[in-house]
Amino acid sequence: MIIQGRKHLVRTREQLAREMGIPKGTFANKKPYDVDGFPARISSAGARVLLWDGEQTAAYLAGTPVPELPAPGEPGDLLDRQEAAAELGVTPRSWDGYKTDPRIAPHAVWVGGVEHWPRAAVCAFRDSRPGRQAAAGRPAGTGDAVPRGELPRLVAALLDTDPAVTIADVCAALGVATATGQRALSRLRSERIAALMEAQPDLSEDQAAEALGYPAAVRRRRPRSTRTTETGSETRG
Repeated sequence: MIIQGRKHLVRTREQLAREMGIPKGTFANKKPYDVDGFPARISSAGARVLLWDGEQTAAYLAGTPVPELPAPGEPGDLLDRQEAAAELGVTPRSWDGYKTDPRIAPHAVWVGGVEHWPRAAVCAFRDSRPGRQAAAGRPAGTGDAVPRGELPRLVAALLDTDPAVTIADVCAALGVATATGQRALSRLRSERIAALMEAQPDLSEDQAAEALGYPAAVRRRRPRSTRTTETGSETRG
């Protein structure tokens, strides 16, 4: 993450190469930032774009002690995709859907070619999600935070945002019990698979699930449909 007030100090690989007087190709091949003692990256683990704090790298290149960064946790800390998702307790792919929410989108900041969001905005969004408090620790025996009649619509919105949304994501976002989230998500996926197969009869269940973007682990058996024969009797298909 980028600590509050240090956005102007962020350095990319390209900037470091220039500051070290190394051609970009040589810098990319030799990776001088991997040697012992080089300041740690401020980009999250596994990030494609690597970022460093310029005050730390300047001290290292000058041969002086590398200063410690201020402690994180301030409202103005800038979180990247992985860090924002971790703050919400969801997957980065789910965050990709959440970040378009009008409570989040206006706060996006690009630093070093990477999209970031202020901790304050991420936490405010987290705390405003339906059922968030109940999801964090609902006492045993209490009901779900979302009215049953509202659940299909809310789960559908999550599924529209991320076809691979998990049961854990649904429960965290809506404050419902695991069994409730599992039933709602499974039923909705099954209905959508059946509807697509009805519209495109040549598709198998697996093909329909794949077309909808559902992971193989959550593909369900197609619900049996009812049709009327010429004699007026009903058959199951």
